[in-house]
Amino acid sequence: MTSTTDAAADNYGELRAQLATLTTEAFRPELSEIDQQSTLEIARIMNGEDASVPTAVAEQLPQIAAAIDGTAERMARGGRLVYAGAGTAGRLGVLDASECPPTFNTDPSEVVGLIAGGPSAMVKAVEGAEDSKELAAEDLDELGLTADDVVVGISASGRTPYAIGAVEHARGRGALTIGLSCNADSALAAAADHGIEVVVGPELLTGSTRLKAGTAQKLVLNMLSTITMIRLGKTYGNLMVDVRASNEKLRARSRRIVALATGADDAAIEAALAATDGEVKNAILVILGSVDGPTAARLLTDSKGHLRAALQASTTTTTP
Repeated sequence: MTSTTDAAADNYGELRAQLATLTTEAFRPELSEIDQQSTLEIARIMNGEDASVPTAVAEQLPQIAAAIDGTAERMARGGRLVYAGAGTAGRLGVLDASECPPTFNTDPSEVVGLIAGGPSAMVKAVEGAEDSKELAAEDLDELGLTADDVVVGISASGRTPYAIGAVEHARGRGALTIGLSCNADSALAAAADHGIEVVVGPELLTGSTRLKAGTAQKLVLNMLSTITMIRLGKTYGNLMVDVRASNEKLRARSRRIVALATGADDAAIEAALAATDGEVKNAILVILGSVDGPTAARLLTDSKGHLRAALQASTTTTTP
């Protein structure tokens, strides 16, 4: 009869064997005495390591672009973007999701970050949470997942059960799935509709995937959310015309955005913002389209929030 201790040893042995095959876990003997080097030299080495990350991301741009186009299509018909990961990967997803409301004026329910173990795992590790596919399925069910949604499983190793479970469960519900990892031929990429594998190589500190792998994941998540929002009309050129002015800095930025988009003077900008309840996109349309506030709102609704389309429509609109 096999004891509990023997079973645990077998499980750990299998996991160690798996980790030994992962690029992100590889040991670098040339750095085995890095602790003996000067602080400046360690910083130079680390900076050189980081410089390699954008190149690795560039190799995956076709896969990233395809995932973004699929995401924008789903979100345009009311779907949500949901990130799911454990540890650093989960925290990066939560971070990206939390930045979307102030940047793009999205509702907090439109871009959601799930981390294994729940919100408390943002600041403290929750033991065993990442090992459960079932927990990921439960978290997605709590959101009321639909076929219009997009679920992005994030895992540096590409083997984290929580991330894989999220993708498998979401795909089974008809949602679009994306698997973001930093190892080639990962189980996560295989489970997803769109596999993105940014292979950054072994870390400066063996297995510390909050370093290059974390940076790579952050860069890709930046692209996923930002370019999706561009496709959804949340920007006008490179201006954040859907910015939510929730503090003094953002209120000042709102006025600057209107000025950059229109070239109008301060008095015209203040009048346009007053006529549109402070909505930057609407204020730009009031100025450039020579329409009133209610007409600007209607044109933007008709154009599904795309300012360029609303501007084109305004040329045939006469303000009452």
